[in-house]
Amino acid sequence: MIPLTAEYALRAIVWLASHPEQTQTSEQIATATQVPPRYLYKVLQSLAQAGLIHSQPGPRGGYSLAIPADQICLLDVVNTVAPIGRITSCPLNIESHSAELCPLHYELDKAYQQIEKAFEKVTIAQIINRTTSVTSFCEAVKRQAE
Repeated sequence: MIPLTAEYALRAIVWLASHPEQTQTSEQIATATQVPPRYLYKVLQSLAQAGLIHSQPGPRGGYSLAIPADQICLLDVVNTVAPIGRITSCPLNIESHSAELCPLHYELDKAYQQIEKAFEKVTIAQIINRTTSVTSFCEAVKRQAE
């Protein structure tokens, strides 16, 4: 399971990618993505600092993608707010494990590496353009509002 912060960031990016025609206020994004507004604000600031989204202040301000959705992969978003913690040295600081990870930590790191590879292969555009019988959360929210 990825950290909740990463989930929230992915929801926000997917929502913005689904609405490229206009900037979205943090309130609109929070309502649509069901993310607590104060938490979302911090996530949006991190995404803006990383250059993934634009933040436009003022009465007509809001947020929008800074780069096309087909150039943003899931890993970009996750690494911005809650990087996957790879294991490069013994977390227990066992001296005899300094040259090589023990079998447990080796396998855990291998799994984290696979997650990174999987997230790197999927773009936000693929997420919003995926054809499925299950309604995306963006569409479900839109239908509830109507």
